[in-house]
Amino acid sequence: MDGNHTLKIMPIFGTRPEAVKLSPVINCLRQIQGIEVVVLSTGQHDDLMAPILDWFGIAPDIDLRVMRPNQTPTGVAAEVMLRLEPILQQERPDWVLVQGDTTTVMATAVTAHYARVRVGHVEAGLRSYDRQNPFPEEANRVIAGHLADLHFAPTVAARENLLREGIDPATVQVTGNTVVDALQSVRARLSEIQVDGSLSALPKDKRLILVTAHRRENFGRPIRDICAALKGIVRLNDVHIVYPVHPNPNIRQPVYELLAEEPSISLLPPLDYLSFIWLMENSHLILTDSGGLQEEGACLGKPVFVLREVTERPEAVTAGVARIVGTEPESIIRDVSGVLTDTACYAQMARPVDVFGDGKAAERIVNALLNHGVS
Repeated sequence: MDGNHTLKIMPIFGTRPEAVKLSPVINCLRQIQGIEVVVLSTGQHDDLMAPILDWFGIAPDIDLRVMRPNQTPTGVAAEVMLRLEPILQQERPDWVLVQGDTTTVMATAVTAHYARVRVGHVEAGLRSYDRQNPFPEEANRVIAGHLADLHFAPTVAARENLLREGIDPATVQVTGNTVVDALQSVRARLSEIQVDGSLSALPKDKRLILVTAHRRENFGRPIRDICAALKGIVRLNDVHIVYPVHPNPNIRQPVYELLAEEPSISLLPPLDYLSFIWLMENSHLILTDSGGLQEEGACLGKPVFVLREVTERPEAVTAGVARIVGTEPESIIRDVSGVLTDTACYAQMARPVDVFGDGKAAERIVNALLNHGVS
């Protein structure tokens, strides 16, 4: 790094998962003299981010507040690009940092490319090789990946994906996933978390199953099939399901219609990240279509059943701690009930594994940025 020039880095996020995974990087950057950090939020999930930003001690310097009711991905992308362009022209950062595969990430990468600002992509190289699953995330991350100047791959497999696509190996570094950094910092302070009343009221005498399902590809029949599977699981097993329901009406409406009267299923509003970590810690196993939960479940030693047909995070499946079950009720009920009734099978899946990192990803990312220096 040029000693006469302050390195200016602009981390940009729009959703809660991005904020969670970039927070360790932001705080690591702020500990280093000679780096100016300008944090920008696009506000794609504005209402869900405040508690986690408070927890990590981060306040955005710039908030675009792009989200509007019933906004499409195209609308989000257009708003981000139009509002971000003059900010990049004014701030002229040496690096923009993005994380993952949201519409914010794709739109930021395109805008930064047009502005000739270098892009660092955190969690680079994840691929399902199916543009419809997850939608629109697979296309978002491919576009961002081919515009990025530095690629922070969470695993060796992610790095290999990038190299197969012709990305320069010198620009790809395996760092681990920053979700592990974030999770470790929260777990270290778990006793400080004030548990929400709805969580403290959960039954203490039953095994808890945590469920999340919110992806676009599960709208319609798939979410109704998932609900049918959940009914089958609680009727066949002595368990209690806890389901924090995403506010999107395409999820909320069918879930409440089909599950609200089930006594062994608790439907909750979305939880803040800290309460959610507490719930994961206290769950027996997890059913999810979320990418982040596949990573966190593996770290915590919780068996994860993936409610999708494919995953871009195969490491946990390969390690035997996660299983892809799709959305067909019979498949979900069979696989979950099998693990619930077979203690040896459960023990085999309920193992903490470090396939997604060791908690030092943020440090590696910051060192790579320092090594590549100013524009």
